[in-house]
Amino acid sequence: MKKLYLIISIMLLVVIGAGCSSDEKNTDTKKQEATEKVDLTISAAASLQDALNDIKASFEKETPDVKVNFNFGASGALQQQISKGAPVDLFFSAAEDKFDTLVDEGLIDEKQGTDLVGNDLVLVVSKESDIEIKSLEDITKAKKISIGTPESVPAGQYALQTLKNSDLWKEVEENVIYAKDVRQVLTYVETENVDAGMVYKTDALTSSKVDIVTTAGDDLHDPIIYPAGVIKDSSHPKEAQLFYDYLQTDEAMKIFEKYGFTNLK
Repeated sequence: MKKLYLIISIMLLVVIGAGCSSDEKNTDTKKQEATEKVDLTISAAASLQDALNDIKASFEKETPDVKVNFNFGASGALQQQISKGAPVDLFFSAAEDKFDTLVDEGLIDEKQGTDLVGNDLVLVVSKESDIEIKSLEDITKAKKISIGTPESVPAGQYALQTLKNSDLWKEVEENVIYAKDVRQVLTYVETENVDAGMVYKTDALTSSKVDIVTTAGDDLHDPIIYPAGVIKDSSHPKEAQLFYDYLQTDEAMKIFEKYGFTNLK
């Protein structure tokens, strides 16, 4: 009888011990899950780089369990990546047509998108340039001019429209050097690989090596509007929505305005 009691007691101890061990493991797992960060992937136009990096720092301070990763590039190239299935949580375009393509393809819900900020297109030259370019018409004096590739770079598309509508395109077409994005155009001008370039005002303001010659009139190109929206197939829709909402806050808008963007909200 004593042996039976002893065996039962040992079995109870084993069961209790196993339960405690299981509880400890569950607690550890919950703690681990609580400390794990969600990684968001945001595909955004290259011209947004400086503003978004500041916004990221502010957002992550308020939302420490979410880490934001940016994929910067030409809006057209980013749109094509998303269309082909790239794992992206939110798209922030420098052109409405690239954004609308994803809406038409059913990859972004129109209700989950908004026109967020605006920009201006400017003609820039190197501060060290010896060529006297004082107006848009003077661009004909440049031996080399850089704009973004119009098919994939919205700034290049706006530049092409501006030059055509100013009746300057035929005179400068043979001197144009195309760039993969607006930041590359800026670099070409800074390093004097070209005599002039057309970039967004926000990009020009980030450089101490270029001068803004003039701003293209709004009547010379389509409106420069930056729409943003959550991708339907986002792996983290809740967190993507949090960042989307944060982009529209007063704090974020102040950062956009600091870098020269126009508040469209």
